[in-house]
Amino acid sequence: MQQPEPDDLTRSLARAARQDSSRFDELCERVAPALVAWAELKVGAKLRGSIEPMDVVQETWCRAWRSFETYDPEAASFRAWTFRIAKNVVLECARRSRRDSAADAGTTARHEVVHAAPDRATALSRRLARDEGVSSLLEWARTLGEDEHALFVHIGLEGLSYSEAGTRLGLQKDTVAKRWQALRERAARQPRFGDWLAEG
Repeated sequence: MQQPEPDDLTRSLARAARQDSSRFDELCERVAPALVAWAELKVGAKLRGSIEPMDVVQETWCRAWRSFETYDPEAASFRAWTFRIAKNVVLECARRSRRDSAADAGTTARHEVVHAAPDRATALSRRLARDEGVSSLLEWARTLGEDEHALFVHIGLEGLSYSEAGTRLGLQKDTVAKRWQALRERAARQPRFGDWLAEG
């Protein structure tokens, strides 16, 4: 099964934003719902003692904005690049949480993240946190079995290729492709989900 083509509109926006920084917000809007859902699913109970999902989202946008001039739209999709940043944010928080006491880690992590986030990232995160569509997406995702949940996160949200997801899950590329297409068809029946998910 052939891998779908990258999102051409997002790539075009990424090129435009390199020339005109005012387009960066528009670019973020295309990935933000998936990032908010990912953060909510990724930040488990233990880690929530040190940081909240929306803090991860805000810090991710802050770092993406600061380093956007290094982003190459021809080398990686904006979604994949953004999620690499988000994963680093979560890993850093997890390391800090293990290193420090729970109380100190929570205070320090939140202070560093919240005060670093630009106003536009904060506004976007808060709006999406209240969005009924994102809430519905999370509610649906939490009903999935373990294997489907992993596919949803790796391909639907993070935008990994079938090969990359297969390596993570120990599955053949064709198996991943078939399972994802079936899952995506189910997800697409939910309002607005299809607009937010990566093609795969």
